[in-house]
Amino acid sequence: MNHDMIGFQYAPSEPFVVTAESIKAFAQALGDDNPVYSDASAALALGHETVVAPPTYPIVVTMTAMENSFHDPALNMNYSRVVHSDQRFEYVRPIRVGDELVVTTIVEDIRTMAGNDMATFRTEVSSDGEIVVTAWSKLVVRGDDA
Repeated sequence: MNHDMIGFQYAPSEPFVVTAESIKAFAQALGDDNPVYSDASAALALGHETVVAPPTYPIVVTMTAMENSFHDPALNMNYSRVVHSDQRFEYVRPIRVGDELVVTTIVEDIRTMAGNDMATFRTEVSSDGEIVVTAWSKLVVRGDDA
């Protein structure tokens, strides 16, 4: 991979409008029946303005946004050799119905270890210009001998 890309920031994604249906479908796919993900009155009772998304929901928009970087010739990532290593999220506030999420992808780090490249991507997810959550994805690009 091209280590000169460390710090590179890709153009922001197109906005993704969060709907009650998309949150509910994501929670159902997880098998999580917490009513805060599907019932506005339950969300209100817990102090939220409306239905909120499960903590891993940002993956819906971050993976799509990062897809551009994965196939960027300047980055020189062999995506066919990628193994997902780690994922974490740091929230400012919950994602909620009506948010228009825009994702900015940054190549935070690239390291070479034992013939493998390890790339960390930071995705800043905002709504109305305010960061809602930052996510980090660490990917291992297996070397030719791995």
